[in-house]
Amino acid sequence: MLRIAVQSKGRLFDETLNLLTEADIKISASKRTLLIQASNFPLEVLYLRDDDIPQSVEGGVADIGIVGENEVAERGADVEIISRLGFSKCRLSLAVPKEAEYTDLKWFNKRRIATSYPNILRNFLTQNGLQADIHVITGSVEISPGIGLSDAIFDIVSSGSTLISNNLREVEVVMKSEAVLVGNRKMDAEKHRILNEMLFRFKAVSSAQDKKYVMMNAPKDKLKEITAVLPGIKSPTVIPLADENWCSIHTVLEEQRFWEIIGKLKELGAQGILVSPIEKMIL
Repeated sequence: MLRIAVQSKGRLFDETLNLLTEADIKISASKRTLLIQASNFPLEVLYLRDDDIPQSVEGGVADIGIVGENEVAERGADVEIISRLGFSKCRLSLAVPKEAEYTDLKWFNKRRIATSYPNILRNFLTQNGLQADIHVITGSVEISPGIGLSDAIFDIVSSGSTLISNNLREVEVVMKSEAVLVGNRKMDAEKHRILNEMLFRFKAVSSAQDKKYVMMNAPKDKLKEITAVLPGIKSPTVIPLADENWCSIHTVLEEQRFWEIIGKLKELGAQGILVSPIEKMIL
């Protein structure tokens, strides 16, 4: 049995449970307790505060955990980063009041900075030869300059809307973060076997994200030109049709380039283009 620590609430909780669901690992969310076992996979889910997850994995209370990379860095836990998961992306940044005459990092020297991440901030200041008065706050860091508690803040930034609403502007990105799967360094062979099966499922889910399965009919005399514009995984599948002058082409397209490529296909004579979502993709 493998035990995974996940955040007990919030956006990272939702995205983690979505990932497990997409990997066909069934967890009962309606009867959530501190520790619950999956019904169809040798996995126990341990619900914790996000800042407790790195130490729990390091100490072996959990074998693996899904947590923000920023929390791993802040806690300094001796864990292995097994995989970056591509969701809950954010950055840790320094921000100052909009009216501040900011020029460069030297502006922060001898200033008061409010943050919930003192260790990351302290290391950054030391690396840049700066000294500042760090105020540790666990609540709404962004209000600190407005009430006179600090001159600047160091906090998580996603869209930046919270900074704007508090009359602040982002001036320095210190660290980029996303959800990571971390592991205890002393897991036994059986737990590694279960972990590898779970990673295989996770990869199948992530490989299918932002991709579409596309089928179309095309004139054979345009086949070479059409296949040249298709950035398939390897090469498109070409199937003959009853009309010997036509064929059916199947391929996978990335969603971000979908409309650009579809336009080119239509210009080359492709017809009956069908598009389907992809749930899983084994590479």
